[in-house]
Amino acid sequence: MSFGERMRERREQLKISRKELAEALGVSTSAIGNYETGISAPKEDVLLRLFDCLRTDPNTLYRDHFRGGGGVLTQEEQTFLDQYRGLSAVGRDTLRSVLNALCAYRDELEQSRPAEELRQIPLYSSPAAAGYAAPVFGEDFDYIPVQGDVPAGAEFAVRIQGDSMTPLIPDGSVVYVNRDPIQAGDVGIFCVDGGMLCKQYYRDPMGTVYLFSLNRRRADADVVLTASSGQTLVSFGRVMLHRQPLPRLSL
Repeated sequence: MSFGERMRERREQLKISRKELAEALGVSTSAIGNYETGISAPKEDVLLRLFDCLRTDPNTLYRDHFRGGGGVLTQEEQTFLDQYRGLSAVGRDTLRSVLNALCAYRDELEQSRPAEELRQIPLYSSPAAAGYAAPVFGEDFDYIPVQGDVPAGAEFAVRIQGDSMTPLIPDGSVVYVNRDPIQAGDVGIFCVDGGMLCKQYYRDPMGTVYLFSLNRRRADADVVLTASSGQTLVSFGRVMLHRQPLPRLSL
């Protein structure tokens, strides 16, 4: 039996209506209904008044569900509650005032602590050409915080334009990049003879490098660099994807 069910059972044993209990606790009648159905739980100051109104103790209502799980009251907590229940009404009000002041002071300290600075990474804009990206100095960029959907290991981000990497990387989407070594099948950000590209990487045993478009309708945007081509290739990093595309090993 849950806390709410025990609460309702005890209230009905004492022939107290929800409205009467709500008035005694200083809450709404709907709040009592929420407590009894498990939609919400009473705050600690309301709990203390609830135990008095129902003439019961925490262990009877909570048993092994105290505060949502984790066992019954410790001996120290039980002693504190027994001492509280032995006080006069004035004494209880005084204790509640002290407790509220301590909690308010604690909350004030928490709020006054400087917020931890979020790490930021540059988000680069891409040239207006399909499949290209622009993580290079001198290009337009903004800083974005590393939080939410941004992977913790990301070192920069690139906005991709064009359809050569769809459907995995749609036109206009942002990809996050780290500087891990590129392996066969990885999608990376590359510079080929000064042009920036987002492509899937593969290198065959003869040293030929293939930069594939994931959208095979855009095979015209593939790049092939042979060992003797004289072209320069620089990898800027690996695109961090939720799922990796299958390597294009059959050439």
